[in-house]
Amino acid sequence: MRKLSEGQALLSILLSILFLFPSSIARDTVIPTQPLSFPDTLVSSNRTFALGFFPPNNSTNYFLGIWYNNISVHTVVWVANRQSPVTNSSSATLSISTNGNLTVSQQQNSTFTSIITPSSALSNPVAKLLDNGNFVIMESGSDFNDNRSYVWQSFDHPTDTLLPGMKLGWDFTRGLNRNLTGWKSDSDPAQGPYTLAMDTRGDPQLAFWSGSNRGWRSGPWTGYQFSGVPETRTYTAFNFYFVNDKQEVYYMYTVSDPSVITRLVMNQSGTVQRFVWLEGTGEWSVYWYTPKTACDSYAPCGPYGTCDPNDSPICSCLPGFVPKSPQDWALRDGRGGCVRQTRLDCKNRTDGFMTVSNLLLPDTVNVTVDMNMSLEECKTMCLMNCSCTGYSNADVRNGGSGCITWQGDLMDSAISVDGGQDFFVRLAASDLKTLLSQSQSEKRKHKAIIAVVSVLLALLLVISLAAYVWRRKRQGKQCCCFLSVPDSSDEQYIVERTENEDLELPLFGLEMVVAATNNFSFENKLGEGGFGPVYLGKLDDGQEIAVKTLSKTSIQGRDEFKNEVMLIAKLQHRNLVRLLGCCIHGEQRILIYEYLPNRSLDAFLFDKERSALLDWRTRYRIIEGIARGLLYLHQDSRFRIIHRDLKASNILLDEAMNPKISDFGMARIFGGDQTKAMTLRVVGTYGYMSPEYAMDGIFSVKSDVFSFGVLMLEIISGTRNRGVYLSDPDEYLLGRAWNLWIEGNGLQLVDPSIGHLYSKNEVLRCIKIGLLCVQEHPEDRPTMSSVVLMLASEDAGIPKPKQPGFVLRKGYAEGDSSSSKPEFQTGNDLTFTMSIGR
Repeated sequence: MRKLSEGQALLSILLSILFLFPSSIARDTVIPTQPLSFPDTLVSSNRTFALGFFPPNNSTNYFLGIWYNNISVHTVVWVANRQSPVTNSSSATLSISTNGNLTVSQQQNSTFTSIITPSSALSNPVAKLLDNGNFVIMESGSDFNDNRSYVWQSFDHPTDTLLPGMKLGWDFTRGLNRNLTGWKSDSDPAQGPYTLAMDTRGDPQLAFWSGSNRGWRSGPWTGYQFSGVPETRTYTAFNFYFVNDKQEVYYMYTVSDPSVITRLVMNQSGTVQRFVWLEGTGEWSVYWYTPKTACDSYAPCGPYGTCDPNDSPICSCLPGFVPKSPQDWALRDGRGGCVRQTRLDCKNRTDGFMTVSNLLLPDTVNVTVDMNMSLEECKTMCLMNCSCTGYSNADVRNGGSGCITWQGDLMDSAISVDGGQDFFVRLAASDLKTLLSQSQSEKRKHKAIIAVVSVLLALLLVISLAAYVWRRKRQGKQCCCFLSVPDSSDEQYIVERTENEDLELPLFGLEMVVAATNNFSFENKLGEGGFGPVYLGKLDDGQEIAVKTLSKTSIQGRDEFKNEVMLIAKLQHRNLVRLLGCCIHGEQRILIYEYLPNRSLDAFLFDKERSALLDWRTRYRIIEGIARGLLYLHQDSRFRIIHRDLKASNILLDEAMNPKISDFGMARIFGGDQTKAMTLRVVGTYGYMSPEYAMDGIFSVKSDVFSFGVLMLEIISGTRNRGVYLSDPDEYLLGRAWNLWIEGNGLQLVDPSIGHLYSKNEVLRCIKIGLLCVQEHPEDRPTMSSVVLMLASEDAGIPKPKQPGFVLRKGYAEGDSSSSKPEFQTGNDLTFTMSIGR
């Protein structure tokens, strides 16, 4: 080993070159005097983290880093020599000198890179990887639990990841700026163009930079959270801290539940993401991310403009201001911002302030903060300063305290009901008088409207109650009073569930349904599925409905009927079809849905004439809507629900071509900790069923992901996935898509009826995501939360797909009766039963 300087003793340590083999030998967390031989790694005492050399994806270079040691996905959280890779893995070493200097070197070309230089010399230095992932250097014999004894720690030099207990921000006494900088790419951890750091100007806030361009900002700390991240108040598993004093300005978080594994990452594609590790599925789940909307970019509405992501157009002006360029605003370009209607009169101090509620405060770079000042004192101080344009409370807790005053243009404000607060914008007296007069007039109008509406609502309530009593009596005389048929298990089941779960589902009388559908006439028939025929109906109030009746020849029956009633009645999402009610009469079972005039997706997608109505924008919107609906079922609803029969005919389209997932007769609910289940009764449709479900009856959220991938490729290609593995490749959509992809001809998959008006990058990204979803092994497929994120991201962060899974294999195609296999219900558009030899 080469010496760094004459007389300087080195304790050389060979750390392992990480190849992700579980058989790697772990050593003590303290760097010992004896070298560690290949393939050793240094691990924390609780084995949560490991330190060693590793090669990034598709790279021949090696880097010294820290990663999670006890999860299946190799996840690096810190890199020491990110700008100086090691090219010869067999001779890579990490050396510690007698004064505590750490050096990465390789013997082949005698290259030395000093990565750590402690602030003070040590007589007997030791280094240790702590249980929280912090790599520290200190004097031997010191207390590792006392961070004041550290002369150097990796937590002071983060790369792209913020772990619990790490600080993001400035230490003024030591001149440390702790920020997150994304990797250059998946294969290169060198510093990329994107940085998340603490902006200490004015009132400190987190800000995102792309090179020298400032983008998203968190807004100032309100006492509870950063104003631009209001959702953090609902994160019960996390504790958030913000310190702002003369020595430090930093943000930090911890976890209240030690079992929660989480990290905040500045990724290479320009997105800040919080991940949470899901042990059940063995993958990272995106818990939060930014930017999400057009309002998350910096000042999209210019000076004195406000942005509202839920409005269209998103830009408007603060009270007392008008668009600087009405022509640009008419074209939905608000970057020019707004100008005052009337100039301020600072000399005579006739100006006043207008309250703007629910506002995410303007950029706080040019503000003055006084935490000891009341709001009234804040107002007085602002009026005395001619350059002051507005003021607000600095802390919103306990009714508000502290004072922030703005100087100059008000930039990057936004509307938010959850995270906004009162802001007082300075206006000329004449504008203030006009606005107050308009406000009082509006209040009088509102009071009058409220009075009229209250009377009408009271009258309507009386009429509704009378109608309800009459309707219940009418239904009681007919067949849909559930207690009137004691021998029907369906009725009893629904009554019991209604009482226990507060299920309020209207019960329609058969006579009413018959009248609505013109006695189930053929002219009213919309189509037929596995459950039975569907009819168009119209109620007495003019509302159109879709009436789905259970056919006597259908293999679906009471279980599917009860399942759909109990499931979909509890679900509320814009991309799920809405169940309006049900009816039972003897053996008849009827479901009543909202009517969607454009019917099902397959009626457009696979029809040569109608497919031309689906341009690329419409198809992309349909893909996004289905993905959001599935994400709701898998993650955001009260239950974790597996649909099990996702296909084009079960996607309905409203008048604006927005998709709604339907047909929940075969869906299943998973418990909180349940990730997969097995059944001997396989239901679904060949072409959409995942291999593990079709062959072994094992289903999970990843089964739905596979079906979504098939559906996604069908939407792009306009071609039905008719075949299976042994079929002609031209008919087997997944095989054709895969062959075109690996040949670099992915765009040949696009439906010719789309024409050429589409983004090639967007289409290729969708094909890539579709192929990721239909990979053979469930663990390789992404979750729907990842799919939604990838649809909104650039292609750089999306992994490469593997060969798709095949629904049917030769042994089953020829009829292998050597083992018990599940019973199948399947079909293209109709559901049927096939028995397998046992």
